[in-house]
Amino acid sequence: QVQLVESGGGSVQAGGSLRLSCAASGYTAGRGSMAWFRQAPGKEREGVASIASVGAPTYSDSVKGRFTISRDNAKNTLYLQMNSLKPEDTAMYYCAAARLGYTYIGLIASMFHYWGQGTQVTVSS
Repeated sequence: QVQLVESGGGSVQAGGSLRLSCAASGYTAGRGSMAWFRQAPGKEREGVASIASVGAPTYSDSVKGRFTISRDNAKNTLYLQMNSLKPEDTAMYYCAAARLGYTYIGLIASMFHYWGQGTQVTVSS
């Protein structure tokens, strides 16, 4: 059974940084396509960044240059380093993974099959 558990969220002032983690079990993070999404109250879920076993990571325009997605295969963990945070980055952040053997680098939520419960990020001005 695949489980994704996010951590690292919290409250920070604008301009600050946070690093989110997503610990995977029942899933080999280094072999699969994984991503971070976020959802603010009253808004649709938005893709933030994705990474696959091949190719370069993908980022949404709103976070490009500020966020970095990476993973530690030894720890089976996905990360999202978030710098220069803005109030508009406030949202629940979710980790997602696609079935192994299914390579996808993009930000369409329906292309991912497993989801974590989310971790809240709040950025104050």
